[in-house]
Amino acid sequence: MLVRCDAGVQVDQMVDVPLGRRQRQVEIVGHDAEDLRDCRECILFHVDLAGLDHGDLRCVGNDVPMPTTSSGVPFLRTPDANFGVLDDFPFAPHYLDVDGLRMHHLDEGPRDAPVALLMHGMPTWSYLYRTMIPPLLAAGYRCVAPDHIGFGRSDKVTDPAWYSIARHSANVRRLVEELDLRDITLFVQDWGGPTGLAQYAAMPERFSRLVIMNTWLHHEGYEYTPGILDWIERNSPGGMLRENVPGRFNWGLLMAMATRRAAPGDSVVAAVMGKEPTLSAEADAVRRGYDAPFAGLGEEGVTGPRRFPLSIPVHDPVAGNADEQARHFAAVNATSLPVHFAWGTEDNVFVTEWGRKWQSMIPHATWDEFAAGHFLQDTHGPAIVDAVVRRAAG
Repeated sequence: MLVRCDAGVQVDQMVDVPLGRRQRQVEIVGHDAEDLRDCRECILFHVDLAGLDHGDLRCVGNDVPMPTTSSGVPFLRTPDANFGVLDDFPFAPHYLDVDGLRMHHLDEGPRDAPVALLMHGMPTWSYLYRTMIPPLLAAGYRCVAPDHIGFGRSDKVTDPAWYSIARHSANVRRLVEELDLRDITLFVQDWGGPTGLAQYAAMPERFSRLVIMNTWLHHEGYEYTPGILDWIERNSPGGMLRENVPGRFNWGLLMAMATRRAAPGDSVVAAVMGKEPTLSAEADAVRRGYDAPFAGLGEEGVTGPRRFPLSIPVHDPVAGNADEQARHFAAVNATSLPVHFAWGTEDNVFVTEWGRKWQSMIPHATWDEFAAGHFLQDTHGPAIVDAVVRRAAG
């Protein structure tokens, strides 16, 4: 397997060696042995993923060149082994080629069934919908859940300039058209709002219903909350989620805390001290689920998640596709399709006041609320499906 580490080191392969007790040896390609001080935790993570003992670590050889597409776009690819230990995510991967990059999506259920198109945001991936897919399948839906390029099992472009909301939206449109999805119930949350609702605005004939969860579309007069402005600052150069953060303070730990499965105080203190936080089995499963796409890829591997906050139109109107978002906002508000708002009321990013305001702009829209934070699909997935199915039944 090939894994890029924070130190620029790469794990080239795992080799059986007679170390006793089924230990293995990890060969690391690149730099010199001193790099182990920087990358050891990352390597051990992958040894753990593979179910092996830690064995010895040694550095050999030179750096392995980063792959590029035929047009010169540099990218990293998460090893499949990262996802092999996710017991709560039994879904088969599918891939679409997007200009030489692999874009991953889930595709579960009968191909002739009505479609549930499940859109994620930052720093999540289709794993976010793991508890919603089974009840949606039981309700008769075909579930399609894409991973944006830079996220999940999709390739990770390492050039920040490659990323824009328009490009993410165009990639999703290619997927919808390639699979010829129709009779779509669209589920959107976080950045899934701008990228997902763009599909409805561009191809309204393919859609039957909209489900809007803790998201937004930029438009004149939209008031960005302190939570959003703080998120931009944290992801800006020098912010707390940049290179100065200890390796253990990662996306998975953030998601374990954001979904209230890990205590923020104790977890942050442990991470800052370079120690492994003490987590419950449930919290650790969530940590591993959201770590899996990025673990071992180093700073370059998380370029996609870094770019989303910096593409918020208040920060960068061009990268954030501000004008198009405003047009999409008008299109959604004018729709005659059924629209259901499912809102987590304990979110400081997209607050309930904003959700209620948006619902009031669509007179026929329904409202269901949940005592949930920003990532309500992760914590309240089956309840959301139950509410939507109930609303759809009239």
